[in-house]
Amino acid sequence: MKKTLSLALVALLAILLLAGCGSKTSASGSVATDGSTSMEKVIGALGEACTKENSKINFTYNPTGSGSGITAVLEGRCDIGLSSRNLKDEEKAKGLSETVLAYDGIAVIVSPENSVSDLSLEQISKIYTGEIKNWKEVGGADAAIVLIGREAGSGTRDGFESITKTKDKCQYRQELTSTGDVITSVAQNPDAIGYASLASVKDSIKALSVGGVAPSEASVKDKTYAIQRDFVLVTKTDSTLSDAAAAFFAFITSEAASKIISAAGVVSAK
Repeated sequence: MKKTLSLALVALLAILLLAGCGSKTSASGSVATDGSTSMEKVIGALGEACTKENSKINFTYNPTGSGSGITAVLEGRCDIGLSSRNLKDEEKAKGLSETVLAYDGIAVIVSPENSVSDLSLEQISKIYTGEIKNWKEVGGADAAIVLIGREAGSGTRDGFESITKTKDKCQYRQELTSTGDVITSVAQNPDAIGYASLASVKDSIKALSVGGVAPSEASVKDKTYAIQRDFVLVTKTDSTLSDAAAAFFAFITSEAASKIISAAGVVSAK
């Protein structure tokens, strides 16, 4: 009930502000977002669209990771938190609400030099828990597998480990603090395997099919790709956003923003 009331107030305020950033609005001020590095591309595109139409709104994004973004909202250090995992019950109990912005596939990535192109979800789980240690066990070269992942508290890590049922069991060689670092490390090592947001995948690495299904916008939308998670906006349940933040929130969750979200490589929740 509290969440419904909070979002209703946001929506009402946005209407009064001429429907948010998608059109000219009287709102002015700063909108601070903080959190998931995986959401950098999509939130950056939405922020650019907002400020292009409304020069009086100043948008900022602090790429600290999902856990830090959630904490920043709780402590009042930003307007909207960005999380690539859903809120935990204890976080909701502290007065936080989540709104799903988009759906994102988590790509399992290797170097383009790696001959492996497909793994089952079970094989991925066994690789990350150390049961499968050599690429030859899954049809690749005779080389030890180098496991790369994200740091504790990362939404991408939480999503990956939850889906693959490897939570607290992964035998990481490296735990890196950003999606970009994971991609760079995997690209430079033909024996490495990692995971990254589908929206962040570059030509420098190869995304594997999982159970015969390649990660793509279509396979995420129809739920056939196995490793996917929500991109979430986090706000305080009992607090009203500022005029500028309310207008921004209304815009990025509107139908008008769907094309921008899709162009950023993720699937709009609308």
